[in-house]
Amino acid sequence: MALLPRDIDIDKPKFDQSTYVGRAKHFFLVTNPLNLFVTSTQLESARQIVQRYRAGQDVPECKSVEQLWKAKYLYDSAFHPETGEKQLLIGRMSAQMPMNMFITAGMMTFYKTTPAVVFWQWCNQTFNAIVNYTNRSGTTPISQTQLFTSYCLATGGALGTALSLNRAVKNMNPLVGRLVPLVAVAAANCINIPCMRMQELRNGVVLLDEKNNEVGISKKAAFVGISAVLVSRIAMAMPGMTLTPLLMENLEKRGFLKRFPRLNAPIQTVFCGFVLLFATPLGCAFFSQRAAIKVDSLEKDVSEAIQKKHPDLETVWYNKGL
Repeated sequence: MALLPRDIDIDKPKFDQSTYVGRAKHFFLVTNPLNLFVTSTQLESARQIVQRYRAGQDVPECKSVEQLWKAKYLYDSAFHPETGEKQLLIGRMSAQMPMNMFITAGMMTFYKTTPAVVFWQWCNQTFNAIVNYTNRSGTTPISQTQLFTSYCLATGGALGTALSLNRAVKNMNPLVGRLVPLVAVAAANCINIPCMRMQELRNGVVLLDEKNNEVGISKKAAFVGISAVLVSRIAMAMPGMTLTPLLMENLEKRGFLKRFPRLNAPIQTVFCGFVLLFATPLGCAFFSQRAAIKVDSLEKDVSEAIQKKHPDLETVWYNKGL
């Protein structure tokens, strides 16, 4: 039986991360909703395969390189890239499409009454808090106080934005009202993500060289990484939360929703799911998860310390989170 080659770097994605297409292919595999149906036994098998291959041991259950990569992507879909801990099921990136499909549709279907806005924004921020915690960068623990504070601030920000805008656009074109949830989601993300990852902003993230050796810690890299995550999250939400209102407004003008009012929520849910199936990986692909930053662009003391110990090192990497 032929053994697998030993020169496959499974600590890097299968596809070229320097191009958008390569990152998109990578995240289509990572965010695949079918990964949610993989059993604990299969995930544990994938974890053992990855660990043994990293340690230079044989993995006879993998008959080909493709099987090795399949195991690696199963591992990546369920385990944190730095801590190695198994992630909460609904906090995994593969849960983004199915969870957001129902939450986004709910926010856009029931956006007119205050109780409905409160309920769906609460659902959304609860889910976001779980996702942000699950996909945080580094091993820095997050206190219960910080979790609770972030959750309350994001939920309050989303509710305040949504309710205020609903009042402001009451007499405007109905299409404007349908776009209010998007603005509320964007505002909440601007609060939730930085708050949930405040420890990274305070203490910095670990910087690595090309061989994954730790060379320093940077607060600036944490800020850049969290900003990139913020942009990606809003980009993931925008297609579904703009195209869906346009579709529903068109159906309403044609009289379709008056004839079949019960199809309002199902149509929005299915359409959101279809859009999110593509928007989720394409939004994640805006930036590489293993982000690069120039040494001379870091904080002065961090840059000088790295250059002193590693004079030839021009670029360092860190996990920006998702």
